[in-house]
Amino acid sequence: MIRSGLVWGQLVSLSYRARVAALLEDSPLTSEAVITDVRHLLSHGEEALAFDTMCSWIYENALPITRQYLDRLVAMADEMGTPRSVQRLDELLVG
Repeated sequence: MIRSGLVWGQLVSLSYRARVAALLEDSPLTSEAVITDVRHLLSHGEEALAFDTMCSWIYENALPITRQYLDRLVAMADEMGTPRSVQRLDELLVG
């Protein structure tokens, strides 16, 4: 039972990693340094920190985002248990 729990945890981590990477690819971020930092965090299993870093940079740089993209961010934050990551991002909505 312990082994299956470990495998499940690894699968969840891989799923988070892939989904945060997809959000990064679709993000309005343009700074290669920030993108590299987020990818580095992902490669070291720090999915929640990578996600929070990405969201923080989007907010701090006031980068415009669509409702669809915000919905994806909110869903990811809810699933990962990091709702603070997406606080105030609705201020950046366009169109």
